[in-house]
Amino acid sequence: MENTTTETEAKQIQLNGEKKPKGGIITMPFIIANEAFEKVASYGLLPNMIMYLIRDYRFGVAKGTNVLFMWSAATNFNPLLGAFLSDSYLGRFLTIAIASLSSFLGMVLLWLTAMLPQVKPSPCDPTAAGNHCGSATASQLALLYSAFALISIGSGGIRPCSLAFGADQLDNKENPKNERVLESFFGWYYASSAVAVLIAFTGIVYIQEHLGWRIGFGVPAVLMLIAALLFVLAFPLYVRRNVSKSLFTGLAQVVVAAYVNRKLSLPNQQDSSITYYHMKDSELKAPSHKLRFLNKACLISNREEEIGSDGFALKPWRLCTTDKVEELKALIKVIPIWSTGIMMSINTSQSSFQLLQATSMDRRLSRHGSFQVPAGSFGMFTIIALAMWVVLYDRAVIPLASKIRGRPFRLSVKLRMGLGLFMSFLAMAISAMVETLRRKKALSQGYANNANAIVDISAMWLVPQYVLHGLAEALTAIGQTEFFYTEFPKSMSSIAASLFGLGMAVASLLASVILNAVNELTSRNGEDSWVSDNINKGHYNYYYWLLAIMSFINVIYYMICSWSYGPLVDQVRNGRVNGVREEEELLDIVGKGFEKEDLRDVVKTN
Repeated sequence: MENTTTETEAKQIQLNGEKKPKGGIITMPFIIANEAFEKVASYGLLPNMIMYLIRDYRFGVAKGTNVLFMWSAATNFNPLLGAFLSDSYLGRFLTIAIASLSSFLGMVLLWLTAMLPQVKPSPCDPTAAGNHCGSATASQLALLYSAFALISIGSGGIRPCSLAFGADQLDNKENPKNERVLESFFGWYYASSAVAVLIAFTGIVYIQEHLGWRIGFGVPAVLMLIAALLFVLAFPLYVRRNVSKSLFTGLAQVVVAAYVNRKLSLPNQQDSSITYYHMKDSELKAPSHKLRFLNKACLISNREEEIGSDGFALKPWRLCTTDKVEELKALIKVIPIWSTGIMMSINTSQSSFQLLQATSMDRRLSRHGSFQVPAGSFGMFTIIALAMWVVLYDRAVIPLASKIRGRPFRLSVKLRMGLGLFMSFLAMAISAMVETLRRKKALSQGYANNANAIVDISAMWLVPQYVLHGLAEALTAIGQTEFFYTEFPKSMSSIAASLFGLGMAVASLLASVILNAVNELTSRNGEDSWVSDNINKGHYNYYYWLLAIMSFINVIYYMICSWSYGPLVDQVRNGRVNGVREEEELLDIVGKGFEKEDLRDVVKTN
């Protein structure tokens, strides 16, 4: 009898176990660990890569920086492709798994460039006339660029999908605190990623500088292998959403259908629920009144000829659903605000010049100390600032302000993005002033022709600009990701997560264009370029001032875009005006009056 009861209980426990819902907090360690190890591996390669290209591949500063800009552009553009494949064909889990393998293979190839002498230029021959140094052959460059490409493909699959995949595990619409859970998740996710990048900027960089490229490239490859294994092992625990039809195809169909139906007249609002094509289970019976010219894409002119007996459009390139129309509208509507983040990404992509600055300065923590901070590790101050802001904002600022006000308080997404862009402007202005001081000191010490000399000025002068870059990214990058995720339909969540990365890709391309233009225009008539290989002969400070001026103009541009955008979707949909008074009082303090109009629109709308 006891055995029978035990067997029955065991079967019941097993049955209950099978019915246990998937997802939840238990999946977070595996998803975040995969992202964290990927960032430790990939970001650990970036800080010193310009030195690897200069010393081992004989690249000049401008050429090496352009190669890194192109690599960064590919790395940040591929998330859009990864999001497309994930949402439309592969699903997020499979996309992340394949991408992890691609990153691992790319890091193995890069490690081989350090292990095998024949796959990169031979060392300089000091006995030859002119101290001859060989240049890289086409096949050697092909191997190097293939490694970069595989790593970029891997990053393109992991970065957009991991954030959305993690949100899938926690997104519970029945939970009244779901929005707060997601906001906290976004912040802590970026904080954990920031810690991973911090480890990359310290531990991996230290290994590269003290143990050489062989171990310095080998460790990231091993970490990437661990990341892939950890993620795949948790396969049974994940919530895996079904993929839909090609999202981009649907958006293209809306454009074509709107053009084909351009001569049709839009109906009155009273007839819209009958005249517009929508699926039976859709909440959107009619499209919104913004960008109304696109509404013609879902306008039914002849129901018998356009819709089959199964309720689906017979010609999807002539008739689209209201959901598809609104998805395209959502994408178009956010483009102006999305574009404002490009300038901030251009500023943060100037790591090669900052590395050369740090290399030429006294990197000791104290005058009498012997320990030197690795030049490639100064980026850790950016990550520390980012992580500290996330923690303080989530655990100190919001609770304290809410307690003081006696009601929930939070900074609006658009206000955070605007403050971040202003911080980016300040970072470039301070960068220009510090470089002016460093260059003046170098010339006064007679190092005009010696780019490798250590100038008698502390590299700690670089810390404020790194901190401001971190605060800018914490405010704008996290703010934009949250903004896209909440403004887009759920079907576009991976696209939302990849849009900021796309902005970084565009920023890398534009940064390359700006660099080439500055190098070309300032080196005419035999003059030294502002971005000369010799940092003491160049004028990196002028280059920074140019970026600072562009950043200030970008802040003004953002104010216009923020005012034009109007209230956020959640504010209109939920009637959520709590905290408006607090935000307006705070805006009065910081002088951002442009946001008040948006808040008043929310009040009027509701």
